[in-house]
Amino acid sequence: MLVAAVLAGGATQMPDGRPTPSGQPVPRWLSLKSSEVRARYGPGLDYRILWEYRASGLPVQVVAETREWRKICDPDGAVAWVHRSVVSSRRSVFNVSDAPVPVHASRSDASPLRARLAPRTLTTIDECEEGWCEVRARRLRGWVREGAVFGAQRRALCNASSPAGPAPRRR
Repeated sequence: MLVAAVLAGGATQMPDGRPTPSGQPVPRWLSLKSSEVRARYGPGLDYRILWEYRASGLPVQVVAETREWRKICDPDGAVAWVHRSVVSSRRSVFNVSDAPVPVHASRSDASPLRARLAPRTLTTIDECEEGWCEVRARRLRGWVREGAVFGAQRRALCNASSPAGPAPRRR
């Protein structure tokens, strides 16, 4: 299992060194199961609701967890807690930029262009290797650069010790 955690890009320990309750690596990628997911300030129903996600399939990065709750980082850099029942291990990526992301036939910028992933668009991800991720939408399959989409990075994108709430404004 340790080898699997290393290959997944995370460790089966929380940022503070404790083992993860799920035995899964942190950070890791999941996606929202439904189009109505409540984001909370803390890990429990008694914590206030900060906002509601309305995007089924949205990739989120787990940066910490309890047995029942996952502390996630979203595409805007916001941090919140969601119940484990509202996330799925299905992988997706999201184009957070205002520009289309090229989808190539193979893992090379020189390979033929198959399509463009429109701004603010979700698509399914199959695998990532050598800095490229294979994506698919219906019958189309192709490769995008790992850093061009949200949902493929191996490093933690939000600090696990950050309090839940909106992303800090960039200056």
